[in-house]
Amino acid sequence: MVSTAVELDVRQLSGTIGAEIRGLDLTQPLDAATIDAVRAAWLRSKVVFFPGANLSPEQHVAFARQFGEPTPAHPLVPGIEGYPEIFEIDYGAARMRNANADRRAFRIERGVAWHTDVTFVERPPMGSILNAVQIPPAGGDTMWCDQQAAYEGLSERMRSFLDGLTASHESGRAFASFGELPPVVHPVVRTHPETGKRGLFVNSQFTTHIVELDLEESDALLAFLCGHATKPEYVVRYHWREGDLGWWDNRATQHAVVGDFGTQARVIQRVTLEGDRPY
Repeated sequence: MVSTAVELDVRQLSGTIGAEIRGLDLTQPLDAATIDAVRAAWLRSKVVFFPGANLSPEQHVAFARQFGEPTPAHPLVPGIEGYPEIFEIDYGAARMRNANADRRAFRIERGVAWHTDVTFVERPPMGSILNAVQIPPAGGDTMWCDQQAAYEGLSERMRSFLDGLTASHESGRAFASFGELPPVVHPVVRTHPETGKRGLFVNSQFTTHIVELDLEESDALLAFLCGHATKPEYVVRYHWREGDLGWWDNRATQHAVVGDFGTQARVIQRVTLEGDRPY
């Protein structure tokens, strides 16, 4: 049966990326037409936010199941008690773990560098759904950048050069204290399996080198691509409030936490959805 079209209250946040969807009660199951409309808005905007969703952990997982199959919380980190699908990041607890670590480790825990979630596995997540559990009264925003717009913003000659390259992704930089997985190789430019659009698929946190290049060449090209991909014209910044829900397309974005909240508490919970092998 074909779903009847639903008109959502969608408010765009920038020219190519980010939108708020208002007026939905996410504590209850959505009907098929609304699910289709939300997914269409998500594919178009690449990250969508539901202000004041106020979901419990059970409702968070139930919402996610309407759009895909949740993965275990994280390949290296267990989920919260009773909910193996939920990955919790408590920045206060992270600071305590790293109280005796070097200055660089402390800064990474406070503000997370640009990355795409879990690209160090063969099938990175399709998307991630974040529940804002505890948000500081000031600071702690998250930024996302549009990797398809960034790709289109390159010269034709550069796009042609990148299209045949692959890159290695490793977990060790960010999760060495939890264990390590073998490296995986993904294309530098991936094709979105639902829209067919092409986009960059490298990030400074997990991508270590481009396979077909010498190390010096690889370092220079990755530095350029990571800088280009996060230019302001490709970025949307979201100011969280407790209870907000955000869902981003992991196949077309990077994101970063702004580390401007000092020692204030910041707790988030994330559910990721099974993805496919990039091509």
